[in-house]
Amino acid sequence: MDDLAIIGGTGMTSIAGLNIVRREMVKTPYGAPSGPIVHGELFGRRVAFLARHGQGHTIPPHRINYRANLWALRDVGIERVIAVAAVGGIGAECRPARLVVPDQIIDYTYARQHSYFDGQPERVHHIEFGEPYSAGLRAALLDAARAAGVDALDGGCYGATQGPRLETAAEIRRLERDGCTLVGMTGMPEAALARELEMDYACCALVANWAAGKDSRPIDMGELEATVKRGIGQARQVIERLLLDRGEAAAN
Repeated sequence: MDDLAIIGGTGMTSIAGLNIVRREMVKTPYGAPSGPIVHGELFGRRVAFLARHGQGHTIPPHRINYRANLWALRDVGIERVIAVAAVGGIGAECRPARLVVPDQIIDYTYARQHSYFDGQPERVHHIEFGEPYSAGLRAALLDAARAAGVDALDGGCYGATQGPRLETAAEIRRLERDGCTLVGMTGMPEAALARELEMDYACCALVANWAAGKDSRPIDMGELEATVKRGIGQARQVIERLLLDRGEAAAN
């Protein structure tokens, strides 16, 4: 059985080299997930994959059914989730094309279905969320990056905004004052929902561009897409190395 899943974001609608075993569309009490869960093997290790924005990248961040996505993964036996996401860089070390494994998050989203515990009919439930990402899974990602020779930054604060538009320079200044070093649109409620379902969850963030106001030039969408394409290759290297390490550990 698969116990690890990759949620692919912008630029990662599939995993190169994945030997697909089957595709499974899972029904959930919260509606349909973004697409089928793809079960496969990579380096002899079973892994599942879900395209966050749908297979054709047609679902904008604020319309993603995050509850259905995480529920579907848990329903098929997934215990660990690596979320790949394209983000904007705010902190000086979060330069374009760099991978970052954040350790904190601030939620600026609104009007999203952000909890399974809405009181109807479930009882009120409060999760502990002081450290929003799984320490063990973060460490595994960073170890894999080092082994793959990929420059990945350990730590950062992900500011989750509503989208789908990009942020104003004033909004980025506000996020920076709040302590955010990255900005993206899909980090929440995904991380919190994984915690509610008691799944390990970590983010592999690819910096696609400097956030608004952090560069003298306006954001160029063509340049952004080229950076994502280049950087996703590095994210794949890290994930492949992580899977290879897990396979070797299981064999010993």
